[in-house]
Amino acid sequence: MSNIKVVTDSTADIPVELIEELGITVVPLNVIFSDDEMYEDGVTLTSNQFYQKVKEKNVIPSTSQPTPYQFEEVYRSLLEEDDTHILSIHLSSKLSGTYQAASIAKQTMDDIDSIHVVDSKRASYAIGIIVVEMARMVKAGKSLVECKARLEHLLKETTVFFMVDTLEYLQKNGRIGTASAVLGSMLKIKPILSLSEQGEVIPFEKARGQKKALNRIVELLKEQYGSQPIHVGISHAVNESLAVEMIDRIKAEFNVESDVITSIGAVIGAHVGPGTVAISMTKA
Repeated sequence: MSNIKVVTDSTADIPVELIEELGITVVPLNVIFSDDEMYEDGVTLTSNQFYQKVKEKNVIPSTSQPTPYQFEEVYRSLLEEDDTHILSIHLSSKLSGTYQAASIAKQTMDDIDSIHVVDSKRASYAIGIIVVEMARMVKAGKSLVECKARLEHLLKETTVFFMVDTLEYLQKNGRIGTASAVLGSMLKIKPILSLSEQGEVIPFEKARGQKKALNRIVELLKEQYGSQPIHVGISHAVNESLAVEMIDRIKAEFNVESDVITSIGAVIGAHVGPGTVAISMTKA
């Protein structure tokens, strides 16, 4: 087995069972409801608890990234073994300071060349699908060179589309970019959102109603992946029924090698809101 450690942050929304099975280290971001009410994403607050709190309090919480010191502690603990390399893959730098915090921590380390900090330019399971593939390669005994080559392809080939019930959350947290132009006051228009090559939220298309939006997303993914073997992940914010419907359709119409349904955690949920569903896909 390769002496490579895979690190990510809680916004990758990787199911706990995969984290444990593959030995992935997850650094949590924070969710802040008030000055005296702050939680660590996925540690002291589960996704279900988060959405229940949002409903009860009727507020949109803020979020904050881990500190460089938190990353430094993680890196030091993982580098205690000789000849270890760390692949640290994180939320888009256009959406958070998490990547910058990890990069700052790297600069404090003596064995700086052993730490490889990566801006995924993605969010939620669009990060997770990449991290999981890296961890599987490490478990299979692949070398650092092989892992980094595969990572480079994954960063180019992984696609994400998502739909939100409302743009209010993205607007409130200042993460919407140009997506505010999509919805406006148009009744029944369902925005199809994605992330740009730079990792910003962008309006991709708009459709009249959820069914047409879903059909269009499937069309777009077929254009890109065709009959190639793919990995797929559906992440959702308390919208499991739609997530199951989507995964069943993808499995029927694509050459699926692996599939995951996962909950959107508290930090990403604070930015996209309840009801959101995202589909992430990459070549197997």
